[in-house]
Amino acid sequence: MNTKPTSFLVFVNGAIENAEVNDFDDLYLRFSYVIGKDWKICSGLEEGTTQIAHKSVQLGSKIVFNFPLEATFRATNPFGWPQLVISGYGLDAFGNDVVRGYGTTYIPISPGRHRIRIPLFVPRSSSRFQQFLAWFFGRRPEFVDPKVIAFNAGREMTRVRSHGYVQVVFNVVTKDLEELGYKIETKHSSQTSQQRSEKNETTYVDNYHA
Repeated sequence: MNTKPTSFLVFVNGAIENAEVNDFDDLYLRFSYVIGKDWKICSGLEEGTTQIAHKSVQLGSKIVFNFPLEATFRATNPFGWPQLVISGYGLDAFGNDVVRGYGTTYIPISPGRHRIRIPLFVPRSSSRFQQFLAWFFGRRPEFVDPKVIAFNAGREMTRVRSHGYVQVVFNVVTKDLEELGYKIETKHSSQTSQQRSEKNETTYVDNYHA
């Protein structure tokens, strides 16, 4: 006798493809997932670090990573849908390891292949004097825990500036969502043919967290 499932699965694989960061030639990224209390990661890395990469001569301003991502999530409730949090770091002129940008995006809800450009931002100093001290001592403003950018609380009190993009690609498969009564309707179904490739790939910029 078939029994109704009590949870659903979200399978994700893909890659952090490349980044464009203003005024810098080298970069490495740290990534992690933020999930709700009704979610857990069944397999895959919960967090990780890419290699140090440099701007490509062939691709102009792009810094190429092609770093693989793979994870499986199990949940009983869609609330707290997984977010990918990315923070970029590199060396300044004095050899200090400083933050280059933060960004986050939700794992796409609809199954299929999705390519997303995640805007990056960095916190700003509260004054020009603080900005000078941060540059002089190599202590740029940064978050103690990068995962705070996945939440809205307190964001209006933080001064930030745009600092480039990170491009990621996701291949998403879901299981047992419809059996639990959830129907998925993609908001990108009305995209033009120019926005969808011949391989049925959805491409868009995540401006929700920008």
